[in-house]
Amino acid sequence: MADPKSFIALLPDNWQTMPFEPFREGVEICHLWQGGPDVALLRYAAGASVPRHRHAGLEMIVVLSGSQSDDNGRYPTGSVLFNPTGTVHSVWSEDGCTVLIQWEKPVEFID
Repeated sequence: MADPKSFIALLPDNWQTMPFEPFREGVEICHLWQGGPDVALLRYAAGASVPRHRHAGLEMIVVLSGSQSDDNGRYPTGSVLFNPTGTVHSVWSEDGCTVLIQWEKPVEFID
């Protein structure tokens, strides 16, 4: 069993001091919890995107700054999104954004 882990005062702004590392071109990640479900911060540079993919498990996103877009719309700061198992979409950020994301299983890239 994993030990409990906490991030004191992560919100509203202390997430900005967390250590990020490269994830995909234009997207950085800060892993908060690994081992399923996984939880991380993703930071998108302006114009960055993630290719079309299918969700193998539930994904939940909270937009902390900027805005994130997908095939269904544009989501400004404060938005909460749920992408259930089987949903397919591409993701991008025109102006850059940081999101808190939790996913049950890795996605399957289809493009």
